[in-house]
Amino acid sequence: MWDWGSAAFNAVIVTFVFSVYLTDSVGKDLAEPFSAATWLSIAIALAGLVIALTAPVMGQRADRGGSRRRSLALWTYLTIALTALMFLVDSGSPHPWFWVGLVLLAVGSITFEFAEVSYFAMLRQVSTPTTVGRVSGFGWAMGYFGGIFLLLAAFLGFISGEGDERGLLGIPVDGGLNVRMVCLIAAVWFAVFALPVLFKVPENRPKEKNDDDNDTNAGFRESYRILWADLTTLWARDPRTVKFLIASAIFRDGLAGVFTFGAILAVTVYGLAPGDVLIFGVAANVVAALGAVAAGFLDDKLGPKAVIIGSLVAMLVTMTVLLFVDGTAMFWIFGLLMCLFVGPAQSASRSFLARLVPPESDGQMFGLYATTGRAVSFLAPALFGLFTWAFSADRAGIAGIALVLLVGLLLLLPVRTPTSVETSEHWAEDPSTPSA
Repeated sequence: MWDWGSAAFNAVIVTFVFSVYLTDSVGKDLAEPFSAATWLSIAIALAGLVIALTAPVMGQRADRGGSRRRSLALWTYLTIALTALMFLVDSGSPHPWFWVGLVLLAVGSITFEFAEVSYFAMLRQVSTPTTVGRVSGFGWAMGYFGGIFLLLAAFLGFISGEGDERGLLGIPVDGGLNVRMVCLIAAVWFAVFALPVLFKVPENRPKEKNDDDNDTNAGFRESYRILWADLTTLWARDPRTVKFLIASAIFRDGLAGVFTFGAILAVTVYGLAPGDVLIFGVAANVVAALGAVAAGFLDDKLGPKAVIIGSLVAMLVTMTVLLFVDGTAMFWIFGLLMCLFVGPAQSASRSFLARLVPPESDGQMFGLYATTGRAVSFLAPALFGLFTWAFSADRAGIAGIALVLLVGLLLLLPVRTPTSVETSEHWAEDPSTPSA
């Protein structure tokens, strides 16, 4: 349910509705030297830097203090409050409100990422060694379906149509009221569906303090010293965790690039009408969700590494085909086939880390998971741009994204997958998790 609800921020606010409203309407006539889209990219980049520097420590402190659920509640409802405040961003008085909207979006992306760190760390608390793959896959699929449902509801109820009133509800467009109403709906949606996990999943137990460990109540600055010491120990004890974090950061950036640039390629290369892109986006999310659910069962049977490798190989083959075909029909066939493997790779990556790390470090490791992803988030956009520039064709950008996926795949191959014995031992070490 949290995944289902959080799509209100991911899909509606960040991807399809508010960010577009902010750049194309509120900041449309912004004075030089930078366009509204450029300012947005700067704000999101700065937010990413904050996340990269702080996410592991935030997760570590929640682990040590036994405040994982409390941390999830705090950051979730801060995100919801920021989403609701976006209702104030009036396009009728664009320039002052553009900066307000920019700050709300940037800070919201930080609080949302902090919430995800605690949420991902709870995976062990709601699964067993034999079900972690399907639980992760089901959650990821619910996120896709929640986004689809809310996007369609927002489009039909508030945005579709022409004239001064839009959608089936006939909301006026003056001052961007119809879009601003969507922000309120998104906030309420997230607030309601975030509640079940807070009521049903128990708080993690705080780390026991002993003579050898005085870090339970460490200050924020001291937490960085602890983080560095833990990473050094982790590399000496089990370097595969560090190697997996690096490999997954790279292939996850390639997966993000598929959705980031897919709509652009659909129109400029394969001839989809702009109105059909939203329809394809809905279909793509449905396919990715179904793939995540199905792969969850394979994850538990074959292991997460097999699912990730199989998904990445299938995507690389499909992208190679897309390099040489033309027309909307080919894009629908092979584009959707490629999306079928995005969800499984994302879900299995999450379950891989949950199987790998000791229970007392879940939050910290998923904080590092967020950090490493942010650290290389420039790769897919940079290589997409480089290949389109070098070959003077948008189609060549597919090869750039494929190269990112290939590098991530090659780095993952030597990483040994967690054995069932190791996974069971980690579950047994944590008394807050269900037993198999």
